[in-house]
Amino acid sequence: MVFDRGDVRISQNVFKNSSYFKLKLRKYLVFNHNLDLDKKIYVKFLRRILTLLQRIYLDNNATTRIDPKVKEIMDPFLRDHYGNPSSLHQFGTETHPAIAEALDKLYKGINARDIDDVIITSCATESNNWVLKGVYFDECLKKGKNHIITTVAEHPAVRSTCNFLESLGVEVTYLPINEHGSITAEQVKEAITEKTALVSVMWANNETGLIFPIEEIGAICKEKGVLFHTDAVQAIGKIPVDVLKANADFLSFSAHKFHGPKGIGGLYIRSGVGLTPLFHGGEHMNGRRSGTLNVPYIVGMGEAMKLAVEHLDYEKEVVGKLRDKLEEALLKIPDVMVVGDRIHRVPNTTLISVRGIEGEAMLWDLNRSNIAASTGSACASEDLEANPVMVAIGASKELAHTAIRLSLSRFNTEAEIDKTIEVFSQAAIRLRNISSSY
Repeated sequence: MVFDRGDVRISQNVFKNSSYFKLKLRKYLVFNHNLDLDKKIYVKFLRRILTLLQRIYLDNNATTRIDPKVKEIMDPFLRDHYGNPSSLHQFGTETHPAIAEALDKLYKGINARDIDDVIITSCATESNNWVLKGVYFDECLKKGKNHIITTVAEHPAVRSTCNFLESLGVEVTYLPINEHGSITAEQVKEAITEKTALVSVMWANNETGLIFPIEEIGAICKEKGVLFHTDAVQAIGKIPVDVLKANADFLSFSAHKFHGPKGIGGLYIRSGVGLTPLFHGGEHMNGRRSGTLNVPYIVGMGEAMKLAVEHLDYEKEVVGKLRDKLEEALLKIPDVMVVGDRIHRVPNTTLISVRGIEGEAMLWDLNRSNIAASTGSACASEDLEANPVMVAIGASKELAHTAIRLSLSRFNTEAEIDKTIEVFSQAAIRLRNISSSY
């Protein structure tokens, strides 16, 4: 007896040999003691358990599953080639070719000019902090350029760091977003002054998936002689990212957002641009970032970047169509809307507002059906506050609390989308029936 679910095949023996499922079976029989354990009942039980196993992950803007090819290439460096790259013996030196190959994949993946332009970090939060605080040391303190420009839609890793710099006396301009959830390059141009040290604008928004006019902003910054940083965490693996076309001086990224391991990220620093290090205590990464190199994760991130670039067409053609199918079906529910511009955005993301239903209520209802979604940034979602992007575009706090983000990946299937549509639609009816605000 074999059951199919996409490429997953679960056999009867899996359940027979599992103590967990034997316990479940005994409990099932206690409440159904008049039934014989015949094939029909056993099949019914297996189907029930199989339903529990059919988990659907639609929170890929928070993190992604590691690609099996990434795990495979990492394994030897977790098991056999575990030496410290700084060591002079063969355990250390044998890791050097793999590190060089990974860095080669990374700098080519974002079209950097030189392999040394990519610095390994622990995550994009570190990368963002490094840029903002490094510019504070290099430009604000040393040159008197005491002004930074960013947007109200940035990830907390940028917004909170800017808040911290304000406490040190830095003037920060937070550009408002329009009703579509974006800004214009003209807004940046008008905000730049003689004191402006840095412009920091995300490439794609983590809530709406909206793509910001990065190339236009980069061109203005270059013309004005202002440093330009972009947080590309939500762009890499979804759309082409080219640091040269963007005229970026700095670009942040994180492996776990494009099917790589957690705990590893990177920062592109344009050749010739200085940036005071955050960490001191070693000469790693050409003296720019101290700390023992995490070889397995560097290797994994390099492979994940390579695969991300290779799958860009798939993201656009397949993942984008699945996202559109999901949206079109959910928009048939009364008083449901998609937040933000539906044209200029990455192909995997939709931010849905269901009037009259708290986002957290919908989130937990979906979770009961083994569907993972989100109400906002994973770095701030525990606060259960109103969706910041919806607040920024002018939505009432009541409406902003109705947001649900669904973010797909190349590992999602059409069957999963069909199931999500069914569960979401039923949940909307059920929750509105008990809602006092609808």
